[in-house]
Amino acid sequence: MKPLDVIKAPIWLAELASSAKSFKSNPLIGSPWLNERGLHIARLRKAESMADSRRRRLTHLVDSEDAESFARDGYVVRRNALPAGIFARLRDQVQNHEFPAQEMLQGNAVTRFIPITRAMMDTYAELGTFMRGRLLQGLLRYVAAANAEPISFIHTVFAEPHRGPRDPQTLFHSDTFHSTAKAWYFLTDVAEDGGPLTYVPGSHRMTPARLAWEREQSLGARSDANSHHAHGSFRVSDEQLRDLGYAAPVRIAVPANTLVVADTHGFHARAASEKPTVRLSLYGSLRRNPFVPWTGLDPFSLPGLSGRQAEIHDAINTWKAHRGASGQPPVGMVKPMDPPRRWE
Repeated sequence: MKPLDVIKAPIWLAELASSAKSFKSNPLIGSPWLNERGLHIARLRKAESMADSRRRRLTHLVDSEDAESFARDGYVVRRNALPAGIFARLRDQVQNHEFPAQEMLQGNAVTRFIPITRAMMDTYAELGTFMRGRLLQGLLRYVAAANAEPISFIHTVFAEPHRGPRDPQTLFHSDTFHSTAKAWYFLTDVAEDGGPLTYVPGSHRMTPARLAWEREQSLGARSDANSHHAHGSFRVSDEQLRDLGYAAPVRIAVPANTLVVADTHGFHARAASEKPTVRLSLYGSLRRNPFVPWTGLDPFSLPGLSGRQAEIHDAINTWKAHRGASGQPPVGMVKPMDPPRRWE
C-alpha cells in the first residue's frame, strides 16, 4: 500500500455508503475479493430496498396510472403533456433565443447542454411553469425516490452516422447500481430511425438472473477495457439481455409534446440513428445517495440554492474547461438548434 493510500482509505470506505460507483477509482468497490464475497450485490440489494421504502412515501407526487407504469416497465410516457397552445409558446421560447451552451462529443454524436437557470425560468413563463410544475417534478422525484431538486438543461442531440466512431450511448447500459431518474420532454418529434431512447422493460428491478450477472461483472469490472463499464456504468450485450430473461427492448419513438421519465438504473440506450438527426428536449436528471432513509433534506432546496443547480454545474464545468479538463466545454451563445460547434 502506498503512503497516499493510507490517507485515501477512509474516503474509500465512506464511499461504500454513498452513490460512488467506480470499480476503477475505488479499490474497495472494485475489489474482486470483496465482490466475490458479496459486496456489490449487498449494495445493490440495499439500494433497491431503500428506494422502495422512500418511493412508498412519495406516491402523492404522481398519478396512480404513472406509478403503475413505472412499477411494470421502469419508465413513464406522457403524450400531449401540455395543451397545444402552451406547448407552442414554450417551444418558441426555447428554439428562438440564444443561450450559453456546452457541448459533448461522443463518437458520431454531439450533445448540447444549455443550463436552465432560475433567471430563464423567471423570464420565460411557460418554460418556468413546466420546469417547476407537478408533472415533471413529481415524476422525476418519484422515479428517483428522492424529494429533491433535479438538475435541468435544454438538451439537443445531433447524430451523424457516418461522421465518426459509434456513439457509446447506443450500447445498452445501466447508468449506476441504484435508482436514478432522467426525463426528456421532447420539443421535436422522435422517429423510429431517429435515435429514440430504447429501454428494456422491467430491467429496473433486480431478478436472480440479474443479480448473478451483476456479481459476475463486479469481479472483473475494474480492469475492463470499456472505461464506462470500469467506472460502474455496466454495458450489456444483446445476447446477455436475452439470457437475463427481460422483455424485448422498446424504442420510445414519440411525437413532440411528450414527456418520458425513466429509471436509468434499468438497461437503456440511445438507438443508433440511421440518418443524420437532431432532437430537442427539456432534460432533467436526479440522482441522490441511495442509502439514506429520508426522502428530502436536499441542500439544493434551500433558499438561495433552489433552481441554481444547473448554473453551479455550468460554472464548475467552465472552470474545468479553462484548465483543459472538461469533455463538455462551453461553446458560447447559440440557439438550441444551431449546428454544433464541436464539428466546426
